Amino acid sequence: MGTVHGRDRILVTGWFSFLHGEATAGDVLALRRVEEVLRAAGLAHDVVWSPGFRADGLHFADVDPAAYTRLVFVCGPAHGEQVEELHRRFAHCVRIAVGVSVVDPGSPAVTGFHHVLARDAAGSAPTLDLAARAPALPARPVVGVILTHGQHEYAGRRRHDEVAAALTRWLAGKDCARLELETRLDAHDWRLCGTPAQLEAVLARLDLVVTDRLHGLVLALRAGTPALAVDPVAGGAKVTAQARACGWPALVGCEDSARDVLEHWWDWCLTGGRAEAARIGAGFRAASAPPDAADGLVAALGARQVG
Repeated sequence: MGTVHGRDRILVTGWFSFLHGEATAGDVLALRRVEEVLRAAGLAHDVVWSPGFRADGLHFADVDPAAYTRLVFVCGPAHGEQVEELHRRFAHCVRIAVGVSVVDPGSPAVTGFHHVLARDAAGSAPTLDLAARAPALPARPVVGVILTHGQHEYAGRRRHDEVAAALTRWLAGKDCARLELETRLDAHDWRLCGTPAQLEAVLARLDLVVTDRLHGLVLALRAGTPALAVDPVAGGAKVTAQARACGWPALVGCEDSARDVLEHWWDWCLTGGRAEAARIGAGFRAASAPPDAADGLVAALGARQVG
């Protein structure tokens, strides 16, 4: 991207602009609120992004400070060397901080602004965070991701690493909220569920589960949530067998996990797949449920009685 020039434009910045800053959901929503206000007032503006977050955006390296007459700094703490550098580089601009926390009112990061419209500061009443009134957002699917890198019993047929890499690359490009989940329970690690009921509570609230695990498939369906299941074993193994036992069609072999195949089943799971998953999950608990191995247990025990 070449150097950007403008005339009497506003440059909008924040912690999401710095090379080593961070873009949080709250900060970006705060930016959207500020942009909404500027557009409503007919004020032309550009937004600076960190190249680590938006490689295709406008970066400080592209900006000619002389092209701007005003600078707006959005959200976060008005504190630190990076903010102070803005004051030096854009010394000719009217500089305004909006929706910021003022930790030290005497710091150069704060006193360098001509106006500070604080979110919170000592001696003044706090105001609503900018993110709260940001424009409404479109709904996005919430997707649980349950993958395994184990199952070494399949030896040379294992394609687990390749499948996990392909799925995570593909999911990174999907506009969805991704939740990495584990079927492993742990009573001491707060990051993991401690009981099956806790995991089922999460699965029931998802729109979709993407998994290469047998129990990722079964537990999703049990909760009435569609699962896009990929069998990570060449030629198919227990995931394929279980999908057939459940009567679940959204199954992909590791040899067939091309992007177009994944997209097909993704779309199906988020449309007709929801009703089908609910039907199958309800069937697990019905009197007419398909048989499982426990149905033959008592007979097997009786056959082995001695005397």
